[in-house]
Amino acid sequence: MNPHTTTQVPPPAPAAGAAVPPAGAAPTGRRFRRRRSEVSVLTGLGQVALIVWAIIVIAPILWTFLASFKNTAEIFSSPWTMPDHLRWENWSRAWTKAHVGRYFLNSVLVVSLSTFGTMLLGSMAAYVLARYRFWGNRIIYYLFVSGLAFPVFLALVPLFFVVKNLGLLDSYTGLILVYIAYSLPFTIFFLAAFFKTLPSSVAEAGMIDGASHTRLFFQVMMPMAKPGLVSVAIFNVIGQWAQYQLPLVLLSNAKDKWVLTQGIADISVNAGYEADWSGLFAALTIAILPMIVVYAIFQRQIQSGLTSGAVK
Repeated sequence: MNPHTTTQVPPPAPAAGAAVPPAGAAPTGRRFRRRRSEVSVLTGLGQVALIVWAIIVIAPILWTFLASFKNTAEIFSSPWTMPDHLRWENWSRAWTKAHVGRYFLNSVLVVSLSTFGTMLLGSMAAYVLARYRFWGNRIIYYLFVSGLAFPVFLALVPLFFVVKNLGLLDSYTGLILVYIAYSLPFTIFFLAAFFKTLPSSVAEAGMIDGASHTRLFFQVMMPMAKPGLVSVAIFNVIGQWAQYQLPLVLLSNAKDKWVLTQGIADISVNAGYEADWSGLFAALTIAILPMIVVYAIFQRQIQSGLTSGAVK
């Protein structure tokens, strides 16, 4: 035997019962590293998309806020620079001269009452549809939910005549009732799913203790559903605060009862004639800030309500 010849030693045979990797399969460590790199790439792309989306949303708001402290010349000559100094008189002029203060209070009144009515009626209807079994339960539920697929502008003309025939045109009552009607489908859809996740043992214990259906709902089930109620209430407040089409149709001839969106639309039209663009941006900032503050305060409650209803 030639001493310079290398002897090929065959690899040891796998033990009995051991899994044999298929031919051509990559090592486990290599597959893990490849998958981790793919996940890292997707995560990076997701973060880039979120950053772009945040810039798209925040940039106009920030620009509007800065423009509210500038004069008209600065707005057009240097729109992306900081104002020379804070001109709070723009805000006071918008609040008094442009009547934004009155429109603001009107919006607070209408949205507060309509949100209260929506949450009261919507929570009761959702609780009954979610926890009680009776003939027509699903039919009523789907009729409510079908309102989500019905655009508002399709019903503006018949809605105008219905409210007019009821004698509620150009009144807070008519607008509040319409707000409640259009907010109920989403409220019932969300809360019905949330009430189904609540434990039945608590309700049964309350009934054994002699609680009526009404007392059981208000004193036992509603406190347990607080996260969901808060989340839906915030969504309703934001949606009703930004509503423009319904007030435009139902409060067209009652300028003293206009809400904030109508007032700002009127200011934007007059700004082109009076060149008071700084007052317009101050009014826009006054309209935007309350919703940002509300969302910032109740952010944790909103997230808790959205996640609690998904886990039973």
